[in-house]
Amino acid sequence: MGTLGKAIYTVGFWIRETGQALDRLGCRLQGNYYFQEQLSRHRTLMNVFDKAPIVDRDAFVAPSASVIGDVQVGRSSSIWYGCVLRGDVNSISIGSGTNIQDNSLVHVAKSNLSGKVLPTIIGSNVTVGHSAVLHGCTVEDEAFVGMGATLLDGVYVEKHAMVAAGALVRQNTRIPCGEVWGGNPAKFLRKLTEEEMTFISQSALNYTNLAQVHAAENAKSFDEIELETMLRKKFARRDEEYDSMLGVVRETPSELILPDNIVPDKAPKAA
Repeated sequence: MGTLGKAIYTVGFWIRETGQALDRLGCRLQGNYYFQEQLSRHRTLMNVFDKAPIVDRDAFVAPSASVIGDVQVGRSSSIWYGCVLRGDVNSISIGSGTNIQDNSLVHVAKSNLSGKVLPTIIGSNVTVGHSAVLHGCTVEDEAFVGMGATLLDGVYVEKHAMVAAGALVRQNTRIPCGEVWGGNPAKFLRKLTEEEMTFISQSALNYTNLAQVHAAENAKSFDEIELETMLRKKFARRDEEYDSMLGVVRETPSELILPDNIVPDKAPKAA
């Protein structure tokens, strides 16, 4: 953004601030009879000057998440509730099918002890657990970062590698393919099994499917929510054995049935 663009941005900012100041003045003049509406300034997607997030139309960003500045989110990825992705002094790139779970923080590095300018790059089909911190690091495709783990500047996690929950990975550490690292500071623990590698891919797919349900729920209007609340009360299910004793058959409306890939089918009871 050039000098003219910044000047126009500043003028727009002061016009908005002036309007809010006039609103506060009017409320004071009305005394005890005024009505003040409290508005949240939270924005799920927020630009920093000319740096604006680019989010694929098939990605899910929770309403309470904050995606700020130079951030790219790929197809079918999901940014969950309470996450902060702040690409203000550098860029953040997230591939397709990746999930950044609740309350995680992703930031970038403009300066550090090693003098490197580091973006944060997260590949495809990556799972980042709840409350993890990723700062100026690179995570390759189909890697796994456990809950509460911290990855510092320059960390490189290779494909099919796993960072255990609560681990602190020091600067410029490289975690090779197929290894589990954990502890504070993190160190090699053991090799991943074939089942664990399969789990990493399945975990990403599970969150992709779950994100579709949350995206649909968050897109509902107030009237749709009220209708479903009424239907749930009307068609509330009792215990199946209790219903069979009374000869009652209850049908669940199609609107309340989740997809099969979200809720597994119940095994039929033996006669």
